[in-house]
Amino acid sequence: MNHSGCRVLVLCLLSSAASGQVLSFPSSQGSAMTSMASSALNLVQATQMDSNLWQINTQNRSSLESPTGTLSKLDLKAPGKARHEFEKGYQLLLRKDLQASVDHLTTATTIYPSFVSAFNALGTAYLSLNQNEQAREQFAKAVSLDDHLPNSYLNLGCAELALQHYPAAEQALQKASDIAPLDLSVLTALSYGQFMNHNFTGAVATAGKVHERRHQGASMVHFYAAAAYEAQNDLVKAQRELVTLLKEDPKSQAAAQAVQMMDQLKEEQKHPRTANVASALNATYTTVPSGPPTPSELPERVRQLLEAAKQNAQIAEAEAAAAENDCLDCDSKVAPDESPSATVVVPAPRPKRSGFVFRSSTDEVAVFFTATDHGRSVTTLTGSDIGLQDNSRPPAAITSFRNEAQLPLRLGLLIDSSASVLSRFKFEQDAAANFMQKVVTRDNDEAFVVGFSNSVLLVQDFTPDKSLISRAVGELVPAGGTAIWDAVDFATAKLANLAEEHPVAKILVVISDGEDNSSSVKLKDAIARAQKADVAVYTISTRENLADPGITTADVSAQVGEHALSTLATLTGGAAFSPGSIHRFKGSLNDLQEVIRSRYMISYRPALIEANGKYHAIDIKAEKAGHKLKVYARKGYYASAGTTASADHF
Repeated sequence: MNHSGCRVLVLCLLSSAASGQVLSFPSSQGSAMTSMASSALNLVQATQMDSNLWQINTQNRSSLESPTGTLSKLDLKAPGKARHEFEKGYQLLLRKDLQASVDHLTTATTIYPSFVSAFNALGTAYLSLNQNEQAREQFAKAVSLDDHLPNSYLNLGCAELALQHYPAAEQALQKASDIAPLDLSVLTALSYGQFMNHNFTGAVATAGKVHERRHQGASMVHFYAAAAYEAQNDLVKAQRELVTLLKEDPKSQAAAQAVQMMDQLKEEQKHPRTANVASALNATYTTVPSGPPTPSELPERVRQLLEAAKQNAQIAEAEAAAAENDCLDCDSKVAPDESPSATVVVPAPRPKRSGFVFRSSTDEVAVFFTATDHGRSVTTLTGSDIGLQDNSRPPAAITSFRNEAQLPLRLGLLIDSSASVLSRFKFEQDAAANFMQKVVTRDNDEAFVVGFSNSVLLVQDFTPDKSLISRAVGELVPAGGTAIWDAVDFATAKLANLAEEHPVAKILVVISDGEDNSSSVKLKDAIARAQKADVAVYTISTRENLADPGITTADVSAQVGEHALSTLATLTGGAAFSPGSIHRFKGSLNDLQEVIRSRYMISYRPALIEANGKYHAIDIKAEKAGHKLKVYARKGYYASAGTTASADHF
């Protein structure tokens, strides 16, 4: 997607590297931990600054696109004069001619007062000039104009950090994370903001989210987790985080500081302090006489630390196993003056319904399915019309069969907002909004909206309000690459973790061309998560008809995208729609609406089942009036030990 104009830099992590004063531990805190973390962080930020500026200047981005691939629809309406001033101001910003940059960017916002990217760039310039109040004002203006962009909240959070408004900083960074829940830069900034706001538990939890994902280039988050543990006087876990940093990035410019910090923590363990959490940041450390390792000594020191960590892990496992063997009956309570045979086991509280699980006490499995006859949904099936096999065996018993048309709906709408859909995006956007108006029809229905390009944006969380859903769909602007499998994985997790008091239907609708180029999650992993959570995925391809005479070998990737969407839908029990043209797109959405509202649920007891984690294949067949019907259902389930699948948990 090419537009005239320039490329915008709005990510505050970049500007903070230039100014050297945002996202660094204030030296006034006095702690050796914070002092060294500041030094190491500045080194890493300087490296990221050069790298990110190079990427912004060389990548094929929209003229107004942010580094995360998000774009405000307001910026597309900017007049030529405003864009021209913005271009000048942005180029001056890159050259660090900050005051001249401010002049041109201010002119751009004066000409066009709704220029979101210009306000973000202007705030970045002010931040680099250490004019933090002015920076905050510009970022706040960007947020007020368009509250769907994570970068604006990220910038605002950085300005609040510079002003040492730590509660406000954490709030803004949390909002950025809510919108872009998978963005590593946002999560890293949030972890730091939580630390500075003394939300040490939150800082550790956020660092854990980063660590769970592929996070190359984001290993510095372990510094924040280490500092948070140290602030709580948990020196063992602080050391563990530093070891993780060294393991993930042993060549980091912060490695020497990490090693020195670990040496100091070891000294403190020998002479523990008695200060409480509130005074942890003001602690004074004993200086290690040997000092930090020299460059030649660093590799061996890192190796020793990693070996020690490995050995400590083995010791911890052995101790845990011993403790478990000593307390085999810890979960049981024996009544006084009674023999052990009278032991009363106190059951754990029953959890709320959350996902598709196998309940070993009933050995019962429940499956949603739909059936069509020449493309038309069949809504009059009875149990006698159905044939079912579990691992090639008929079930021991069918326990229930019912039409689920009235089941409350929990639906995630995932819209491809990458640059590849630019030419047809407005039409698809309007059709998707109209579809949601028709399918979310009851007070107990709820839906959320995710847009995905380079990043995954939660533009609207669960809501029954159709106006909010339509507004969220309308806020999306096509730009950047495609991270479809990340989006599916994230949305599936939202549905799987949803706690419900009563059964609900959990569905994802994905509108995309299926060509992924930005995900960290693989297709097979996204499918596996959906299968385990019993989330049915329905896909609608946005590709033009591949059978047209004009199609060339260059469209092989399009065929792969179609196949990927079909695989995703088929293996999760949904259905894949390929309208083939923009004119048939609405028709496919109408067909999908009918399918979603004509689902059945069949529950049965398998003839043979063991909670051994193995996959069980399901085969459902249906006939009506002598006609064989096409059935859409999940292909199987995992009979996992410790998890359950029952008829009343969907």
